[in-house]
Amino acid sequence: MKIIDCEYCIVGSGIAGLMSALKLGRHGRALVVTKKERADSNTNYAQGGIACVVESEDSFEQHVRDTLAAGAGLCNEAVARAIVSAGPERIREMENLGVAFAGSSESGSGYDLGKEGGHSRRRVLHAGDITGRKVEEVLLRRAHAEPNITVLEYGMVVDLVTTSWLELDGENRCVGVYALDRRSGEVFAVRAPYLVLASGGGGKVYLYTSNPDIATGDGVAIAWRAGARIKDMEFIQFHPTCLYHPEAKSFLISEAVRGEGARLVDGEGRAFMSQYDPRADLAPRDIVARAIDREMKSSGMPRVYLDIRHQSREFLAARFPNIYETCRRHGIDIARDLIPVVPAAHYFCGGIEAGVDGVTNMPNLFACGEVACTGLHGANRLASNSLLEALVCAHEMARRILVMPPAADYRAVRIPDWEPGRAVSSDEAIVVEHNWNEVRACMWDYVGIVRTDKRLERATRRIRNLRREIRQYYLDYLLTADILELRNIADVGELIIRSAQSRKESRGLHYTLDYPGRLSQAEHTIIADAPGSHP
Repeated sequence: MKIIDCEYCIVGSGIAGLMSALKLGRHGRALVVTKKERADSNTNYAQGGIACVVESEDSFEQHVRDTLAAGAGLCNEAVARAIVSAGPERIREMENLGVAFAGSSESGSGYDLGKEGGHSRRRVLHAGDITGRKVEEVLLRRAHAEPNITVLEYGMVVDLVTTSWLELDGENRCVGVYALDRRSGEVFAVRAPYLVLASGGGGKVYLYTSNPDIATGDGVAIAWRAGARIKDMEFIQFHPTCLYHPEAKSFLISEAVRGEGARLVDGEGRAFMSQYDPRADLAPRDIVARAIDREMKSSGMPRVYLDIRHQSREFLAARFPNIYETCRRHGIDIARDLIPVVPAAHYFCGGIEAGVDGVTNMPNLFACGEVACTGLHGANRLASNSLLEALVCAHEMARRILVMPPAADYRAVRIPDWEPGRAVSSDEAIVVEHNWNEVRACMWDYVGIVRTDKRLERATRRIRNLRREIRQYYLDYLLTADILELRNIADVGELIIRSAQSRKESRGLHYTLDYPGRLSQAEHTIIADAPGSHP
């Protein structure tokens, strides 16, 4: 079996992974393992921008206050202050790397700042409506120029390799990973003293999502199987406005559209958000998504609409070029027509319990970006705080790693060859597809925007039966990317359901008809029991 040795193994090639690589690669060999092409990441699909205080009329205090309000009492205030106050320096760093944010002569800061739901001021820096793509392009170009950084495409991590699994003495720690070469089907290992999980979220756990196909919750699943603590997984942010069109796969209509005055309306053209919140269309996402869900269920209609026809065609084409052109290709002129939209799974506020510096409960394992739960987002992420968190945490994590005592010779750890046992090639790929669809439909039907105890009980029974089937399939057949992703979404589904069942209240993104009120004391949900199937 091929074993790749490096000082830093980074899983994921989004903003968190690439920034980690750029900082760590100056001090040793950094290998970025990414499951498809290097540009495939949630970052690449991020439309809105990066929330940051850059105007004199704004303040860190206001940004923190907005973050805490959106987080519904579950944010870690110290974490929020640390990340918000570090924002301007990280934005300057991005600009020095070559990221160009939209500018405006009308703004005292020189930036064309957007405003999104939950923000009390305009503070979202953007590059039109393709901010994530622009950031990804710059970071990939920089990483390609660094001789110490290697980006390994089509490598999908199977599981972490830990000292407890190897039956070595001492505290359990991470020493590497097994991974699948998706093109050849061969399993290889990466051996490294520091492993960074920056693999993003898991929107594909749900039937409808704004996320790309790669977002199958891999990092959370493999960390849980190895013994990492998982935190607040019940808080799944459903973006209120995905384009509703049979040919538009997971296309997001950015919240920035509502920031420029778009209103949500029903099939008769009546605006309805003011009935649900005084902030109307700029209420936080959990409130807007539930309002849309209720409007759809009460009317029996499969979608609602966004109305931004008050803006000129010239403004819309310049401010939202990607949205404008994508809608046009689907026969929707947003300057003249209503935009049909529906909520979809968008962002995981929970994940691997980690500090701002990426430290987890497992030595040598770090987590950064959406895969981590730092305490910034609490029970509901404030719009455009995610890219900010990734930038700040990648920086702080690299600083932490670089001041740690030198690692012992990690190459002395023997990683055994991957043993397929009696596994054979599968001739029943249809089983994987059926289970894949069943997991996602189960999560959408029973663990969605509005929950009940009965729905969660049904989901528990179905997911556990599916996990048993999937586990047996995993053992019987040779590895493929499809079976690994199926295994991961089923594991993540179990984590979400268990977390949701333990929360006997409605808070932020977790809303249950059985417990509609909020408890006076905010508590986190922690899952710390590895399922015993590692690797």
